[in-house]
Amino acid sequence: MSYIDSLLNRQVFVLLSGDIAFEGILTDAGQDILVLYNGQKYYYIPWIHVHRVHLCQHIKDKIDIPNEPSIANEIELISYRKVLTNARGIFSEIYVTGNLTFHGYITSVLSDYIVFYSPVFKLMYISLSHLKWLAPYHQNVTPYSIDNVKFPINPSNISPVRSFESQLKKEEGKLVIFDGGNDPMKIGLLNTIENSVIELSVASGEVVYLRLNHIKSVHLP
Repeated sequence: MSYIDSLLNRQVFVLLSGDIAFEGILTDAGQDILVLYNGQKYYYIPWIHVHRVHLCQHIKDKIDIPNEPSIANEIELISYRKVLTNARGIFSEIYVTGNLTFHGYITSVLSDYIVFYSPVFKLMYISLSHLKWLAPYHQNVTPYSIDNVKFPINPSNISPVRSFESQLKKEEGKLVIFDGGNDPMKIGLLNTIENSVIELSVASGEVVYLRLNHIKSVHLP
């Protein structure tokens, strides 16, 4: 990590999977995560999705070193899991892939997924392997400007289990929406899940099979 350490508190360019680019101040880095400040908020980015990091050679918009603390400041040895744990209960933006950006609260951090409460989508399960970044909002931000509702709302009927597959096993027989619902072949009745293969009955009654490792998010309507 010596090269990365040399970039700390300097303005860098970061390229992620999907040709997604960031510029910002690299404020922290660990074995599996880096922390970037873009002048407005902090982004917590797992290394697994990073293709390239380098010093900005031609800076058009200089970003000052942040005065406000990040949620990683209190972590002695920063890690992806510790950051997610510290982010519980903080209104945040999480980006999965494509156009899948969700806003809400992490309520639980499990072995390979998080339980996420979204004011729009309600209860969600997000695969950690597909979560590309987490960006908490400032504490004074009111979600969707809704003043008369207290967030987060923690569903009382959910007791999450350790693995993503085991959690989905509990949802068999229910209607589910995978990956935000943009694909009609990923919306339907969850029949079974066995050996990481999902059997789903879609609206037409057709049965499709999906590989769990390609599922990014799940929510129940």
